[in-house]
Amino acid sequence: MEIREIASKDQWGQFLAEAKPHTFLHSWQWGEFNEKIGNKIWRLGIFENGELVGAALIIKIDARRGSFLFCPHGPITKSYELRSHKILSEYLRGLAEEERVAFIRISPLLPATDENVRIFKDLKFQDAPVHMMHPEFSWILDITPSEEIILKNMRKQTRHCIRNAKMAGVEISMSNDPFDLAEFHKLYKSTATRQDFIPFSKKYLEEEFETFVKDNSALLFFGKYRQQIVSSAMIIFTNYSAFYHHGCSDPKFSKIPASHLLQWEIIREAKRRGCRYYNFWGIAPQKNANHPWVSLSIFKRGFGGFSEDYMHAQDFILSNRYWINFFIEKIRRFKRNY
Repeated sequence: MEIREIASKDQWGQFLAEAKPHTFLHSWQWGEFNEKIGNKIWRLGIFENGELVGAALIIKIDARRGSFLFCPHGPITKSYELRSHKILSEYLRGLAEEERVAFIRISPLLPATDENVRIFKDLKFQDAPVHMMHPEFSWILDITPSEEIILKNMRKQTRHCIRNAKMAGVEISMSNDPFDLAEFHKLYKSTATRQDFIPFSKKYLEEEFETFVKDNSALLFFGKYRQQIVSSAMIIFTNYSAFYHHGCSDPKFSKIPASHLLQWEIIREAKRRGCRYYNFWGIAPQKNANHPWVSLSIFKRGFGGFSEDYMHAQDFILSNRYWINFFIEKIRRFKRNY
């Protein structure tokens, strides 16, 4: 086995299309986006006898608390799990020394089984203090059945809210125009203040949307009530899935279930595009009743679907500087009750 950098967008995209991972964090566009915001990236291919059997997008994160190499929701592999992770780990250690980072972090898109945990333990990784900004628990809906069956499988209250939103006159619109991101960001900022999370900057959201929309892989959805935007979402389309990456709503209209109708129209658009799954993105772990995402998770589960629980993020320590980052992230996690 060997590792080589992949420079071909078609080769990378074809491999991911065959693997169909439930993530967009290894898409070619996610690498482009990270380059736009100033991060150094590597697209690594894992080859077995000349055949591409794995892909790993590596991002160098430069932070005041310590720089590190990050593999989000990867590597994506066809087989040879242990061997693939071993050769990748060895390669990343050499790369990490060249880049003078404090540690390597991998957030695997793997079930949290004893076997998978043992793979990383044997490679001398340990649990990270946080799971980064990406979900450890995702809620996913199979949208291949008919609309009638999808509606039937929803929670009764969710169907009721969709119907009520229509009767109240809520209108849903879509946009691929980056200019409309200003309206999204306005509502997004107020949602962040209300829900006490740190929002991404407008520049960050603009770069992400523009990177994906040029390949027809992103849309903005707006829910309007009496000509006012009361709910909105940024959706990413890739790997036969649609991803609910960013969302926001206006609490002044909480009695108008615009968000339910918004999600339903997103699902319908994803079906029109030939997607097989709608990924609602992160949900709270059921064992944490005080998690800040509890209410949001109840909302997402109401549409039907299933949970995918991934392994916790794994860190490989390269320097004592790692512990500065460790304690800062540990404190942040405690304060946010994650």
